[in-house]
Amino acid sequence: MPLEEYKKKRDFRQTSEPADGESSEGGNIFVIQKHDASRLHYDFRLEIGDVLVSWAVPKGPSTNPAEKRLAVMTEDHPISYADFEGVIPEGQYGGGSVIVWDRGTYRSIKEKDMEEQLRDGHIEVWLEGEKLQGGYALINSKLGGKEKNWLLVKMNDEKADRRRNPVSTEPNSVLSGKTVEEI
Repeated sequence: MPLEEYKKKRDFRQTSEPADGESSEGGNIFVIQKHDASRLHYDFRLEIGDVLVSWAVPKGPSTNPAEKRLAVMTEDHPISYADFEGVIPEGQYGGGSVIVWDRGTYRSIKEKDMEEQLRDGHIEVWLEGEKLQGGYALINSKLGGKEKNWLLVKMNDEKADRRRNPVSTEPNSVLSGKTVEEI
């Protein structure tokens, strides 16, 4: 059961988070959710197989290839979580406000399939989002993807921008238009 850990951490009688969800029609979706829980962070999620494989990125993604961002792997989430915005009740796992900060589709840059890249601990994708575009790499700090700490790095391509910082200049949800504070 790929969502067993996700379901164990939540009481669905108290939280409006989705319990299940099927894969997307087109496949290969990504979503970045801004999450004001015990600490403000961004959840970077890639559809791999039938789940959203997820990393918490404390400083949020960067468009500058010189900035490497810590990305801590968390439990897989259901595909339906990609549209989740709302407030997770206090006292529940991840309690706090959540918005869909960015979303879109991705494609693998490498010839390996996504499951193999995940197992190897080195993922390379091209994002086509509303805020982020271009190549991004997720690199595990241990060979073979056995460590929870990864790095999220913007590749040096035509979409790289050392001056633009969408994390601070584009705070609104791409779904509702609201900020995390307004949710």
